[in-house]
Amino acid sequence: MHTTALPYRIGEPDVECRYPVIIGADQVIGKAFRWHRDWLVDTSEGEHNLRRPPKGTKGIDMAAAYLAEEYAAGRVKAVPLDQVLAEAPKQLYGPVPLLHPRMPATARNIAGAHVAFAGLADHRWRAVHSGFPGSDNAWFLLCELCGWSGVRYWSHHRGRNGNPPSAYRHDGGCIGEEKVRELITAYQQ
Repeated sequence: MHTTALPYRIGEPDVECRYPVIIGADQVIGKAFRWHRDWLVDTSEGEHNLRRPPKGTKGIDMAAAYLAEEYAAGRVKAVPLDQVLAEAPKQLYGPVPLLHPRMPATARNIAGAHVAFAGLADHRWRAVHSGFPGSDNAWFLLCELCGWSGVRYWSHHRGRNGNPPSAYRHDGGCIGEEKVRELITAYQQ
C-alpha cells in the first residue's frame, strides 16, 4: 500500500467520471478513474494503469496516494484546478454515443448498450456525456426526477432476477422512494 505525508483531497468527478486529486488550495496533480476493476491515473506524464487495489483498499484512495507520491518525487506536475475545470469535457445536451469510446464495438457490447439505454429510459435516468461503459464501470448520469447528476453504475440500476432496481436512487435526497415508485412504471407491475 502506498503511503505519503503529502496532504491531498479528492475533488468531484467530471462527466467522464475522472476524480481530480488536489493538493494545496487548488493544484491538481492528476485525475483518477476506474475502468473494468482497474484504477488508472491521468497525469502530466500521461495515463498509467495501477491495476486493482489490494483487498480492503479503496481504489480511489490507492490512486490518490500514488499521485501524491509521484508529485512529491517530482515525476508529475500540478495544474491549477481552474484550468482542469475549463478543459474538462462538458455535458452533452443531445444524444450521447451508444458506446463509451473505450468499449469495443462488439455484438455483445452493442446489445448490452441497447439494454442499458432502454433501462435508463424506463427508470428515468439519462447519460449526459458518454455511451455505455459496461455494467461495472462508472457512468455519469442525470436523474430526470430531480435533476441530480453524478457517478452511477449500470449494475446498480438494472435490478436482479427480473425485479426492478431499488427505488433508492442516489445520495442527496431525490424525491423519495414512494414518489419514485409512483412515477416509474416498472415499480407498478
